[in-house]
Amino acid sequence: MNETAIVFGGSGFLGSHVADALSVAGYRVKIFDRERSPYLRPDQEMLVGDIMNLDEVVHASSGCKFVYNFAGIADINDAKNRPVDTASINVLGNVHVLEGARINQAERFVFASSLYVYSESGSFYRASKQAAERFVESYHERYGLPYTILRYGSLYGRRADGRNGIYRLLSEALKNKTITYTGSKAAMREYIHVLDAAKLSVQILGAEYANRHFVLSGQERMSVENFMKMISEMIPGGVQLSFEGKIDEGHYIMTPYGFHPKVGHKLVSNDYVDLGQGLLDCMAEIHEHLHKNEHADGDWLVANDGANE
Repeated sequence: MNETAIVFGGSGFLGSHVADALSVAGYRVKIFDRERSPYLRPDQEMLVGDIMNLDEVVHASSGCKFVYNFAGIADINDAKNRPVDTASINVLGNVHVLEGARINQAERFVFASSLYVYSESGSFYRASKQAAERFVESYHERYGLPYTILRYGSLYGRRADGRNGIYRLLSEALKNKTITYTGSKAAMREYIHVLDAAKLSVQILGAEYANRHFVLSGQERMSVENFMKMISEMIPGGVQLSFEGKIDEGHYIMTPYGFHPKVGHKLVSNDYVDLGQGLLDCMAEIHEHLHKNEHADGDWLVANDGANE
């Protein structure tokens, strides 16, 4: 296959997995990010740059049939405290990538949005995704640029870091044998493994998915309380669970959905990673990281020395 796809933000958690899924599917892949990807495959091309530089974005998009944008501020708590940066990077940065796709006559623009676009929660993060989606739709209306908008749910899997909620829970459980959740234990989530999300993110390049909105979330709906109990049962000796029950305007409790005129169809795969197996794999990666300079003795418990991981 000679078709080229570029992944803006392809050095990150979700972007790197989508880049790999594209390579496996036979596409030529270019990755554009501020830092070189630690997961770069030999058959992928790395471009170091910034989406805030329009000239760099346009040049990088040259010759690309498919343009993915995963770049931006993705952590809700981070966005909540950085409204100017969130608007600049998530909205104007996305417009730069749209402009690059338009100038280079890309056949599809794929935007990584969020379930929070449906919600009244999510603060500046939600607002930035809503605005960015409208620009994507307006580029199609004004210039005819084909698009697909993917609204991701709660992702987990390898390559995550402290900005990922599940990574934080698992890390705390393995290091301290405790898990503290600041929000409501009744909060409901549909967790989706990043490999499943990446596979579906390539599937949508088919013609039937053009100019549509899709929800990519898990197939197992679970309360945060039961999810944490599940983690505890997986770790020998269990972990101590604590719920602070704070009301956080940044996160939804029962549902992210509120009225929104653009309905997204949920896209699922018949073959997907089981939640339990996926969590065990995440734990294995975190455990390997915690013990990278130590001799593994099979003990899940790691002493907490107060250092930031």
